[in-house]
Amino acid sequence: MAELALGMFQQQRQQMLLAPQLRQSLELLQVPVLELRTLVQQELERNPTLEEKPAENERVEVENGEDDAKRAEEQEFQDEFKKLAALDDEWREYFRQSQSVRPYNADEAAKREFLMNSLTRSVSLQEHLLYQLHLASLSEHDQKIGELIIGSITDDGFLTTAPEEMAAAGGHAAGEIERVLATIREFDPIGVAARDLPECLLLQLERLGKKDSLAAKMVQQHLEDLGAKKFAQIAKAQGVTLEAVQTAGRLIATLEPKPGRRFSSEESAYVTPEVLVSKVRGEYVVMMDNEQMPHLSISKHYRQLMEDPATSREVKSYIREKIRAGAFLIKSIQQRQQTIFRIATEIIKVQHDFLERGVTQLKPLTMAQIATIIGVHETTVSRAIANKYMLTPSGLFEMKYFFTPGYQTADGQSVSNKVIKDAIAQLVAAEAAAHPLSDQAIVAKLKEKGMNVARRTIAKYREELKILPSHLRKS
Repeated sequence: MAELALGMFQQQRQQMLLAPQLRQSLELLQVPVLELRTLVQQELERNPTLEEKPAENERVEVENGEDDAKRAEEQEFQDEFKKLAALDDEWREYFRQSQSVRPYNADEAAKREFLMNSLTRSVSLQEHLLYQLHLASLSEHDQKIGELIIGSITDDGFLTTAPEEMAAAGGHAAGEIERVLATIREFDPIGVAARDLPECLLLQLERLGKKDSLAAKMVQQHLEDLGAKKFAQIAKAQGVTLEAVQTAGRLIATLEPKPGRRFSSEESAYVTPEVLVSKVRGEYVVMMDNEQMPHLSISKHYRQLMEDPATSREVKSYIREKIRAGAFLIKSIQQRQQTIFRIATEIIKVQHDFLERGVTQLKPLTMAQIATIIGVHETTVSRAIANKYMLTPSGLFEMKYFFTPGYQTADGQSVSNKVIKDAIAQLVAAEAAAHPLSDQAIVAKLKEKGMNVARRTIAKYREELKILPSHLRKS
């Protein structure tokens, strides 16, 4: 048997690695503007040579103040420094372009800040229940039991822990848990603290005075059949008419299966459109909203230190590296804006009819097509449109919305899959409730409109639209 041994060996191999600067550039391209500000703020804290100023205040003036003895050593950096000056001028000019950039407006910025500061945090279900508990006429002992019960209620409003387990964990009698639990079930929202869905629905029916109704019996005995709309089977089992079962079913449909839904802890997502599209003299014009963009420049103080003969070589070397990093960041932000602007411009050219007449005119479009037009890789387009939004006269859209596969119609035109989905939704909305359209019937209807779509594709799109199968839509 061969012996195991430790040793050092030399080996050559090829491996692809992303340079740190390239990695940073890709990250800046992909993140939305609000996250971009956070990244830039982090870089401002790490790089003392960078500073953020309004665009109109940015100016770089480079003077040759080096001593003759060190001029040769610093000449290379001085050339680079002049390039940086030109970069700053180009950066400021980019923000001043009136045709592609909306100018900074102090009043609008103040209104936006006031709006963001006015946003309030929603009250959670547990906080809502605790508030009612403290208003209830309960002893201090029962208040503690109530807090234990509320702590075991999920965000949907269900009680996941058995009263016996809570009694054992808290050192209380099971009867005490049940008594306080009965009080909490009287709280708002109706149906809270139920153990399961049937109990939740029954609590709501009881509050409506329907404790012994046909609807209550259907919840207790035929909930699965009700979900499958087997009304005839339920009517036969209960010895009632089909109409009575359908009436009870409509009542049950008005109940809330998740009482805690309106207290959802999920925060609302706020988006900032980076691309603005407006119609000017009959033509759609693309603009970049740079009000939220950071305006960076190289600090004048550190430029003076570089030109000061008294500054040590070590300090100059440190400043040189930081200025190079700052210059690359400024250039990366500029390239990011230009890439997004070019992509948005091409999107609007392709989707002009959509802006004029709506979703039925949305054309198929792939990232590869746009990448070929603007001369970048497809992955660059993918990163550039990720989490970016475009505000148009037709509404606010995620940039990914405009990229869809397509189908060929009978007359040779290409239509987006969103057009197919919209057509399916319209057909289902107009169908007779007693005779809903099957997937095959939808195929036939679309074929009449010149859209040849397979039945399995219809089923896939129907599920994406959250439309039930025909036998579950029948009533």
